[in-house]
Amino acid sequence: MNNKLPPRWLVVGLMMFPQMVETIYSPALTHIASQFRVSDCQASQTLSVYFLAFALGVVCWGRLCDLIGRRPAMLAGLLTYGLGTLLALLAGQFETLRLARVISAFGAAVGSVVTQTMLRDSYQGGELARVFSVMGVALSLSPVLGLVSGGLLAEWFGYLGVFGGLLLLALVLGLAASWRLPETRPSTMTRVALWPLACRMVRDAGLWRSALLVALFNCMLFGYYSLAPFLFAEQGRQSSEFGYSGLVLALATLLGSLLNRYLLGKGWSPALLIRLATSLALGAGLAVWVSQATLWFLLPMMGVVVAFGIAIPNVLSRALLAYREVAGSAGALFGLSYYLLLSLGLAVAAAVQDLGLLLSGCGLLALLCGWRRST
Repeated sequence: MNNKLPPRWLVVGLMMFPQMVETIYSPALTHIASQFRVSDCQASQTLSVYFLAFALGVVCWGRLCDLIGRRPAMLAGLLTYGLGTLLALLAGQFETLRLARVISAFGAAVGSVVTQTMLRDSYQGGELARVFSVMGVALSLSPVLGLVSGGLLAEWFGYLGVFGGLLLLALVLGLAASWRLPETRPSTMTRVALWPLACRMVRDAGLWRSALLVALFNCMLFGYYSLAPFLFAEQGRQSSEFGYSGLVLALATLLGSLLNRYLLGKGWSPALLIRLATSLALGAGLAVWVSQATLWFLLPMMGVVVAFGIAIPNVLSRALLAYREVAGSAGALFGLSYYLLLSLGLAVAAAVQDLGLLLSGCGLLALLCGWRRST
């Protein structure tokens, strides 16, 4: 174990950072569409370009933290995010805003990949598992905090209030990291050649199915974040009301986690749980399609989130079993693949502007993929 342990509170904040800043932004989409006089489709596309840049950031910061150290990479990433958010705050043109989102996403990726790397540097075995369990709880809370705070900021101050809040968050995290974050990189490290590893992974059909499943389930969740604000607006509801829907989704996340744990304890295999989750996602997606003209669509949406909570841990736990000797580099490349697929999926979501159709389509593809993966 590394003696230079990063403070637990700071690690939790840095781990929550990428997901929280994205969900804070979601309630501002309707305000952005109105202020910049763009269509709902164009406003939603800022999510797809976000994840495209995020995917590239995962690989860049993951590689950079091996070359220059964990602490410098983290500080550089937070600075990049802050500059991107400042540009968004000052943007007068939609194209400038889109560029700002790309810069922000590239910087935000540091919170995901470098934080996990620092934890693996600092802890081992059962202690590492316990730390990651705490991180899991924090990650389940981050969308709630993001949606509620983003909804209130958007209602009170518009989209500028949201970007102002994001800039303040980046400043606080940057100062905290520069003050308390230690360097955890081991003194001796084995360099991994990325190109041969990438070629090996590209030829792994099972790994592609895992990446597709992760992307599809994330597309269902982030499709809600990008399209639901417009559904709420069409029903005459405020941004804060959309923000409070995060509480409903948090309950569903908890239910999915508890159900997954219970069924694993009863002897269900991960493959069977993945098939259960994909079936539930398809059924719930179809129910959202039928009911999305009313607020009742939140009930089947909870089913989608429960399915997410069951599927993702089981897919991720099996995805890289054949790559244990190069887990860090393989994880970065795997993350790149599913974030690129997610970016493509969210571009489709922005184009169709129909949450129920998106959820049903992703659910059907996930069912086919999950069935194939388990046979």
